Amino acid sequence: MKKQLLVLLIALFIGFGANAQTKSSETNVLVLIYSQNGGTYKMAKAIAEGIQEYPNTKATLKRVPSINSKEKLNAEVEKLPVATIEELANYDGIAFGSPVHFANISADMNYFFSQSIPLWTSRALEGKPATVFMSAGSGAGKEAAILSFWNILASHGMVIVPTGIMGTATLDKTVPQGNTPFGATALTGSTGTRPSQSELNLAKEQGKALARVTAGLKNTENIKSVKTTSAETKTDINKTLKDNNIVLPEAPKPVGNYVPFTISDHKVYINQVALKDGKILNPGKVGATVTEDQAKEATYQTMLNVIAVLKEACGGDLNKVKQCVQLTGYFNTTPEYTQHAGLMNSASNLTALVFGEKGKHARATIGAVSLPINSAVEIQAIFEIE
Repeated sequence: MKKQLLVLLIALFIGFGANAQTKSSETNVLVLIYSQNGGTYKMAKAIAEGIQEYPNTKATLKRVPSINSKEKLNAEVEKLPVATIEELANYDGIAFGSPVHFANISADMNYFFSQSIPLWTSRALEGKPATVFMSAGSGAGKEAAILSFWNILASHGMVIVPTGIMGTATLDKTVPQGNTPFGATALTGSTGTRPSQSELNLAKEQGKALARVTAGLKNTENIKSVKTTSAETKTDINKTLKDNNIVLPEAPKPVGNYVPFTISDHKVYINQVALKDGKILNPGKVGATVTEDQAKEATYQTMLNVIAVLKEACGGDLNKVKQCVQLTGYFNTTPEYTQHAGLMNSASNLTALVFGEKGKHARATIGAVSLPINSAVEIQAIFEIE
């Protein structure tokens, strides 16, 4: 009997191990920086090296866009791919790097995070590990700058990974170093080659620490995950709207010989403009009389109108939506305007927030010399419903 029980236990452990291996997958960590002269970039490469030394872990190095498009960047930094705020949710962990500007993060990194409200409201970064590293010319304000960055990450519910005293045992104490208990820094304005080898070593250790925490949390989630029925995993759209304080307007009525929507083969076809309370919100031409912020507000309102009409098409139950298939945004702009995609993000982010995975869609953005009733935006939408 004891022998049979032992065999059974061994079989269970082997089965559990095989199951854990099946569920495990490569851990993806983003190293996201702003760097002009290359100091932060060199630290980022050391961070990435440390991340990739951890088993089954991949590091992706990107930069945030510069506020000033004419700003001259270090040649190596210029080659880095530019990240979008939406893609942060796709990574298992993130290392953030920035120069120290007046005891704070750079304006470019700060502006990048100013676009993260949809990620915050949807809690997309919650529970993801994050760490911060920086470069400072004089070293003044470096710890305050890291802590200011921590405030942003904490607001998103991220798990912050500090450095503590790691790497200090091998620190070269004959020259000033940028080590802090919060994150690696480089004294780029100090003597000698900067970042120093000690600073790069600490950055590498910080990368390893982030990878270890990220992989550990990811594997824990894999072990804890269980199969659930479709009924258990189904999200109630009405609850999502309420939780995010999204109030749908009354669906706009047609003002001509047409209908607000048509349904063909379970597809709903909708067209809407930026109508609010019977008037066009922020009418005019983007790049001339309408600012980008006003255009984004109009785009958000237009998508609210689309969803309001969609609700009517679903007989009042948005839970019947199976997929957002396509969104096409038309923008009334000046001929030289090129940032249509950034405006359309307001509609895409709202769709993803309301419908979750079902809100992921194909998209097109088009500039126009004019739009009906001087609206700054018009959106064509195709949804699949039950």
